[in-house]
Amino acid sequence: MTDGGSRRIAIVLFPGVEELDAIGPWEVLAYWTRNFPEDGWSVGCVSRDGAAVECAKGLTVLPHHSRETMPPAEVVLHPGGRGTRPLMKDADHLDWVRELSAKASLTTSVCTGALVLAEAGLLRGRAVTTHRTSLDLLAELEPTAEVRRDSRFVDDGDLITSAGISAGIDMALHLVARLHSVERARQVRHGIQYDPEPPV
Repeated sequence: MTDGGSRRIAIVLFPGVEELDAIGPWEVLAYWTRNFPEDGWSVGCVSRDGAAVECAKGLTVLPHHSRETMPPAEVVLHPGGRGTRPLMKDADHLDWVRELSAKASLTTSVCTGALVLAEAGLLRGRAVTTHRTSLDLLAELEPTAEVRRDSRFVDDGDLITSAGISAGIDMALHLVARLHSVERARQVRHGIQYDPEPPV
């Protein structure tokens, strides 16, 4: 998020974030923004203090910005992972998420990032999804939400939530289609060679 002329996408990082929840969308969005700068978007990662973050499986990631140094973001992406559990009770983090969402035109989540959005009060009356093992918890946290249990991702206007882990890649490609075009999303998908052929 260093190009001052770009519209910005911020990926929120925190201790215990699931690696692919953040890195999958990062790969999609960074490929897009770096290979097609004429589209006018940039993407960066932000954490509370800007220090290195240890992810759920031990990968360490250095964010581009802290809360204080991050430029305004038009799109916010909140990943999931085991680290979301303490965040769900962290009033300071929830206030920050509300602030980010209020200033953004589009709020998105991957996996159990939706649980944090629910605790922040951002999913009231919305169509949503999350990791399959947390669907019941999501419905409990936000009883007014329409929890879509079989969706890879759910686009509800200014809110997009995705199912677990690898579904964030699909959601990010959808995001490219929304922010630019379906053709651009296809170019990105081909560029990162995302053509899943599961072995089973």
